[in-house]
Amino acid sequence: MVDLTREPDALGVGGVWFVVADFEGPVRAWRFAHVETGPEATSSLEGSRLPAEPWNGPASADWRSSLDEDAYRAAVVTVREHVRQGSVYQANICRILSAPLSPARGEPSAVALAQRLAAGNPAPYEGVIHVPALSGLEPVWVVTASPELFLRADRVVGPDGRVTTTVTSAPIKGTASTPEGLLDKDRAENVMITDLVRNDLHRVCEPGSVEVTSLLAVEKHPGLAHLVSTVVGTLLPDVTEPPGPWGAILGATFPPASVSGAPKSAALRIIGELEPVPRGPYCGAVGWIDVDAGTAELAVGIRTFWWTADSPHTAGGGPRLHFGTGAGITWGSDPEAEWRETELKAHRLIGLASAAD
Repeated sequence: MVDLTREPDALGVGGVWFVVADFEGPVRAWRFAHVETGPEATSSLEGSRLPAEPWNGPASADWRSSLDEDAYRAAVVTVREHVRQGSVYQANICRILSAPLSPARGEPSAVALAQRLAAGNPAPYEGVIHVPALSGLEPVWVVTASPELFLRADRVVGPDGRVTTTVTSAPIKGTASTPEGLLDKDRAENVMITDLVRNDLHRVCEPGSVEVTSLLAVEKHPGLAHLVSTVVGTLLPDVTEPPGPWGAILGATFPPASVSGAPKSAALRIIGELEPVPRGPYCGAVGWIDVDAGTAELAVGIRTFWWTADSPHTAGGGPRLHFGTGAGITWGSDPEAEWRETELKAHRLIGLASAAD
């Protein structure tokens, strides 16, 4: 296991690495001794060859929020005041839900929760990364049903034989229960963040290569509709040279624009002032990097659960299951509507995680 914030060149040894990046850092990557890829590997968690186990989640009444409704609404009012003063155009304000979860033996089954989510809330970037505490490495327990692509890298061979690396990001901004519920405010949010992603990629891509290939596309997911835009660029040659590009790419783009705000530096400062607990893997990144193939796929860590054996930032501490939810706040935001959006995003997944077999 390496921390890419401290060792940005560590992936230069090659291999396939699995990544869990906390919103505040670190960006941790684990390399496994055996990796299955291609058509023989499991392509979907639902009905997978992984062992089926019962999922025994927390009681639905046991979930607590780091910000209650009054506190969240007050945070929206504060962000709108920052917008009025001109210090920020948009800031994503989040709250962390957590519930006690103490298995009788060891750690809860990440695979069991992943299979439950795959059956009840299939997602394009669903996955599970579990390194047990008994492994001797720094442990991790993350299950994601993320619908959002943070970064995809693809090695491309041109007609002239030139090898380049294309990087793609597809920020989600704008959420409603149906496509008809998406508002002008949602479209404004998306355009702001798409421009921020474009600017982030310009820092590591060839001049003139960054383009928005899709703007404000509507995507339907279980119980939700999102606005999604797609930004593509070609990495600069010196970025792709050994020992590899990931220190530069993450330095230019992390944390993801869609879950921070614009301008990013101002939004991060406001987030630090208003959110009482760290986000952890929520709003970070979850995925994989194949160094030898020059490919990667990292999802934004939304619609994501994580379990910790000790939770020092949560009232009551002890072993707990966590889940994050949030919304992008602009001048057009209504505090009550933004609270309802956080409830909408959490409702289905919290219900699945709370249900007992």
